[in-house]
Amino acid sequence: MFKRNTTPAETAQPVQAVERITSVLGSGVIWHGSINGSGGVRIEGAFEGEIALRGMLVVGETGRVTCQNVRANTVIVAGAVRGNITTQKLEIRATGRVWGDVVTTAFVTEEGAFLRGQIRMEESVDLNLEPAPEATPSEAAQAEVIAQTPIQIPEPAPAVETTQKLMRKKKA
Repeated sequence: MFKRNTTPAETAQPVQAVERITSVLGSGVIWHGSINGSGGVRIEGAFEGEIALRGMLVVGETGRVTCQNVRANTVIVAGAVRGNITTQKLEIRATGRVWGDVVTTAFVTEEGAFLRGQIRMEESVDLNLEPAPEATPSEAAQAEVIAQTPIQIPEPAPAVETTQKLMRKKKA
């Protein structure tokens, strides 16, 4: 009845870079342009342009995205997206708002989420993403050197005079 579980615990599998958030656009940032590449991106600020990611795109509650097309392996929307979305998996959270058509293989929504557009479910989705560039051995070595280099933090400048010392001088 109170037998201890003797099955070995599953070891955690390392998360691939495309499933992790590797870049963040902060809430005070407004960006016009394009986001392309591999890895996960979280947008908390405002973005206008094109997005084509081999990875995850998260639009946070304060995030605002305006694109003709958003293409990513996984898209999670808690903020606002204006534009068409092509993805393998779309998740719209309760605070999420989407204005645009969606092509996806998996769709998840929470109560309170908003979508104005059409959803087309497919068995597979071609994101038409360019192959991810591979780092050359020299680039990989440089990145490793940078990662291993300790950061030198300068010593704080000595305080000129404290308020108490200044007050004593005035009295004298």
